[in-house]
Amino acid sequence: MRSFWRVVKFAFQDLWRNIGLSTMTVFILILMLLSVNVLWSVDVVTKEAVRLVKEQINISLYFKPETTDKEIDALKKNIEQLEVVSSTSLLSRADVLASFQERHKLSPDILSALDEIGDNPFGPTLVIKMDEPENYKEIMSALDVPEYDNMIETKSFEGHEEGMDKIQNITGRIERLGFGLSILFAIISFLIIFNTVRIAIFTHRTEISIKRLVGASSWFIRGPYIVESFIFTILSVAGAAAVVCLALRWVDPYLTIVFPNAFSLTNYYNSHILMLFGAQAIAVLILTIISSLLAMRRQLKV
Repeated sequence: MRSFWRVVKFAFQDLWRNIGLSTMTVFILILMLLSVNVLWSVDVVTKEAVRLVKEQINISLYFKPETTDKEIDALKKNIEQLEVVSSTSLLSRADVLASFQERHKLSPDILSALDEIGDNPFGPTLVIKMDEPENYKEIMSALDVPEYDNMIETKSFEGHEEGMDKIQNITGRIERLGFGLSILFAIISFLIIFNTVRIAIFTHRTEISIKRLVGASSWFIRGPYIVESFIFTILSVAGAAAVVCLALRWVDPYLTIVFPNAFSLTNYYNSHILMLFGAQAIAVLILTIISSLLAMRRQLKV
């Protein structure tokens, strides 16, 4: 226990003697964590945007006015049995007419033409929502039946295949870019911290040699640098968390304008705070410890 407290004492002494270098190390770690959090936030916002777009994508079946309710119910039940279908909603002829009149309430010419017809020219509409947009092909294939052709006047999803493919390509590229940048930042951070710790150890080479000559164990010599790794981790994670919290307060008002469902990055971070910053703390601790041990082994041959 006495040796442990000496190790802690030496760690704080080293930090104080090299306050400038220690500050720079913490600053570098904070920059690394901020980079990771920026990438993480961009990924979360991107996925939320894609999710909203996917929710807006559906298949609408416009039935002919003479289609009976029995025929529509039979088709609806068959579609709902598909695993890729998440939900369906049926709009009656009256609902479709009311929706049309609402959309064109500022177009008196269209409404007057509708009044001249005298009868409701619209048939029922079935809206089909999917688990994933790419599943539309399976649904369209299930609807490609001759008996359905006599019931369905038009399908609204036809012709959107190119747009769906673009969404999938953009999503995949963003995910690959985020993954690649994360690896790049990790490599750069490791190299910077490794050289920073190596410089710190190099400035204490005489002191470390004296410890070895008087019989100090390898653990006792490495101990202060491991304790410093814990201190660097705590300070860097706390500093990054403080900056992230301030940044979220500035970003959230803009997100509420873009996203109609009051999406908030602050709420996301609050609900995942232990996972996010806990994982970052573990990663930084492992990074700093490995950097310290490798620097001591390769530079000073302790």
